[in-house]
Amino acid sequence: MATATQYKDRQFLADSVTGLLLAGVGHVTAPPDAQKNFLVVDDKTDTSTIEQTFVRFTEERKDIAILLINQHIADRIRHRVDMYTAAFPSLLEIPAKDHPYDPEKDSVLKRVRRLFGE
Repeated sequence: MATATQYKDRQFLADSVTGLLLAGVGHVTAPPDAQKNFLVVDDKTDTSTIEQTFVRFTEERKDIAILLINQHIADRIRHRVDMYTAAFPSLLEIPAKDHPYDPEKDSVLKRVRRLFGE
């Protein structure tokens, strides 16, 4: 069970969705570190970069409350996504404009289904 101390500093949303950046969700920490709470991924983005960012957002940064990841990007690091079980940041796989959501791939939904014996 999560305690208030586990999430008191979590105030940001990490996402891979450019549209949310346009809505003002993006944040960059103060220099000299200047860490972003987002990663814009395209066809040229290395899978290792995606994986390193996932680890940074889920294990190293303590100010991120929710991690949104496009499902087709999550598929590139599926082994990491499927192993992720922490409450914070919450991990949500979402569709992309050109990639519809497939509930059969969603790691959180798979765990819920197992919990209910489906």
